[in-house]
Amino acid sequence: MQNDLNTSAAEDMPGRTDILGHPRGLAYIVFTEAWERFSFYGMQALLVLYMAGHLLKPGAVEGVIAFSGFHSLLETVFGPLSTQALATQIFGLYIGLIYFMPVLGGFIGDRVMGQKKAVLLGAALMALGHFLMAFETVFLFALSALILGAGLLKGNLAAQVGRLYAKGDQRRDTAYSLYIMSINVGAFVAPLICGTLGELYGWHYGFGAAGVGMMVGIVIYLRGQHFLPPDTMADAGATRPKLQKGDGKVIAAILLLFVIAALFWTAQTQVWNTYPLWIRDRVDREIFDLTIPVTWFQSFDSLAVLVLGPFVMWYWKRQRDRKAEPGDLMKVILGCAVFTLACVWLALGEFAAGGGQVSLFWPVVFHFICAIGYLYVGPIMLALVSSTAPEAVNAMMVGSYYLSLFFGGIASGWLGRFYEPMSDAGFWLMHGAIVGLAAVLVLLLHRPFRTVLKLH
Repeated sequence: MQNDLNTSAAEDMPGRTDILGHPRGLAYIVFTEAWERFSFYGMQALLVLYMAGHLLKPGAVEGVIAFSGFHSLLETVFGPLSTQALATQIFGLYIGLIYFMPVLGGFIGDRVMGQKKAVLLGAALMALGHFLMAFETVFLFALSALILGAGLLKGNLAAQVGRLYAKGDQRRDTAYSLYIMSINVGAFVAPLICGTLGELYGWHYGFGAAGVGMMVGIVIYLRGQHFLPPDTMADAGATRPKLQKGDGKVIAAILLLFVIAALFWTAQTQVWNTYPLWIRDRVDREIFDLTIPVTWFQSFDSLAVLVLGPFVMWYWKRQRDRKAEPGDLMKVILGCAVFTLACVWLALGEFAAGGGQVSLFWPVVFHFICAIGYLYVGPIMLALVSSTAPEAVNAMMVGSYYLSLFFGGIASGWLGRFYEPMSDAGFWLMHGAIVGLAAVLVLLLHRPFRTVLKLH
């Protein structure tokens, strides 16, 4: 029954036309996601630097509505926080909630308003949040709008990728890889534009540019409505899929996998959180009398994914042709192991610096090592969940994938307090151990996961 439902969704779309072997709707989703990520990563590249360098300092923070009570609540939960630790903790909570809310957003898309309406409402809230960031007094309200908007948009847009394909369609992994690539196109461009405007000309210019990017994404999504999967909630009389016998075990296995994946995202999220402060404090950013803006290193991270992504997909295809391609779980194990090496690489850079500034060579290579680990974990986890989650809760389970990033974001914010008291090398080795543990756990549970999820 589940296979029949998914095949119908994939094959009965109006105006279904293929582009490069994929449904035309994938192109609209990919370009919408690219602009949405432009807005999100433009904001993300600036947020920690903005808080630590301006907003949370005396003279500015007093004007933020309700911040005193919010600050007291944070210190009640997490203990005393320096200005820098407060910035990383807020960022960790922001990122964590950004990736928690898709769980609720996916449920709303599945059961209440349909995925298309949920995406559009979420996009509108995100645009509002970005524009509100131009006003310091409503900082907390701006973050709230961004969090709610992302919750509605993220899980539902990602789930629509999977609904373009029938169950068992081998193009699904490639589709999610293209989807992840679109994320990194937006993430590459955003720090160069929003980051440069914010860091060099004024924070609010950067946040405003992010809002404009979100508006462009809305226009693209509206133009592609005809080519997107049918909205399961559009027909009030439609029969809703129900959970089948054995689906509970599948859901439990996926949730356990999310818990383990949170270890990977703890280290990955630190690249967005404390890492920019490390770049600011420890790296020699001078090239030919020019100083590279800190936010540009976020673009290096995305550029590495864009450069290596096609090679990784080509390598997978070559392995597939020889019937030697590793399964999704093995790819996740390899990705976590590679990311462990990336964290160790930063520690080696600190040792090589001998107390002086770290050469630009070390963070640049770091991003390319990270990219390989990310490509073996990010898109593969999305594809795995989309292909194995029960149809009745598919969008909600795809949204639930972001629970891993929720816990990873919260953990990275909490771990950020150790950046000041620990040695820099020790800080990165600690994160290497965390993501390395994820690889070990998935390896130990490889056989049970394959059995319950019916993976080959």
